[in-house]
Amino acid sequence: MNPLIFLLILLTMFLGTMLVMMSSHWFLVWTGFEMNMLAIIPLLTKTHNPRTTEAATKYFLTQATASMLLILATTINLLYTGNWSIMKLNNPMASAMMTMALTMKLGLSPFHFWVPEVTQGVPLSSGLILLTWQKLAPLSILYMISPLMDSYLLMIMALLSIAVGGWGGLNQTQMRKIMAYSSIGHMGWMIAILAYNPTMMLLNLYMYILMTITIFSLLMVNMTTTMTSLSYSWNKLPLTSMIILIMMLSMGGLPPLTGFMPKWLIIQEMMKNNNIIMSTIMTLLALLNLYFYTRITYVTSLTTLPTMNNTKMIWQFKFSKQMPYMAPIIIIMTL
Repeated sequence: MNPLIFLLILLTMFLGTMLVMMSSHWFLVWTGFEMNMLAIIPLLTKTHNPRTTEAATKYFLTQATASMLLILATTINLLYTGNWSIMKLNNPMASAMMTMALTMKLGLSPFHFWVPEVTQGVPLSSGLILLTWQKLAPLSILYMISPLMDSYLLMIMALLSIAVGGWGGLNQTQMRKIMAYSSIGHMGWMIAILAYNPTMMLLNLYMYILMTITIFSLLMVNMTTTMTSLSYSWNKLPLTSMIILIMMLSMGGLPPLTGFMPKWLIIQEMMKNNNIIMSTIMTLLALLNLYFYTRITYVTSLTTLPTMNNTKMIWQFKFSKQMPYMAPIIIIMTL
């Protein structure tokens, strides 16, 4: 892709997201979503092949349907209230349709089917944008209108998303699909706490984006897309592989790693609000995520560990070679 065109596409995507975040008018919000969608599609098709074309088509159809629902909900609310303000979402039908539109854009269950398919069909760099930056605009709107939405509907969707994020990743061997199902699960955790403490959702989002960027960056450095190639890279780049596995266990919520903190705070906040059954179910479903991350750790490290005679030599050589590139990532992990 031409560097100038690539820069213009990134600028359009950035401006679209900023327009959504800073607007208080529904039409401007819809315009920002459209700018964001139309800018991400060329990024998904950077490498021209049938898989990226199929992934971009699925993404476009899903996002266009969500945008249609959003503008329909906005029109119904306009007819009912007579204004375009975001904070005047008083019609129950408009509120329910707005919830469906935003959760479809986020990839929450039961509108999650596009997320693994699109992520698997695009390059790692495009998958990183899809699972991080693309989530910011819908979550910012949900953050603003959370007091006006049906909390029971959000809770049901959150619980389904956590369950799908756990069950869907159990038998996967493709790293991009595993990260996609992990994204669905994390979005479920964020939506679950949205009704009680929206600020805690921002903390969870910050930690999720930080860990996802780290893992995708290491996978791109490693040129790894499957569990098999990750297991081979353990012999070539042991330090990189070790950091990938630690970050994955952190995303699964294993204490005392960083990813455990937002889950623990969310469970604590929900129990303070007497939502004990929901928090218990969420904790049990989180074990599914932790299980398949632990399985990745076992398959990629313990089953393909180098012989003891070669281990010391490999580590001494590779550690000195990789340390300048790994220093920023190690600093992020220790925050």
